[in-house]
Amino acid sequence: MMKSQEAIRNKLRTAFLVHAEGHIRKHLANVEVLLSNPAGIGEHGDIVGEIEKELKEVAHYEDLVDAMKKYFPEVDPLFED
Repeated sequence: MMKSQEAIRNKLRTAFLVHAEGHIRKHLANVEVLLSNPAGIGEHGDIVGEIEKELKEVAHYEDLVDAMKKYFPEVDPLFED
């Protein structure tokens, strides 16, 4: 792979990982709000169900991060032929 292609690949990979991490943090923050102030969330009658939905999203993005790292490891141009 050419050096410029490696750089683009790594930038896209990093952007994806940062994007997924943002979603993970967002959904964890939502869980924290639901746990710390369930009475303040009037439109959600099923708090446990809402927590489950948020945690499913966390698991989804964690799975995507794991797959990216497993199948598309970062390329270090210094050690490539």
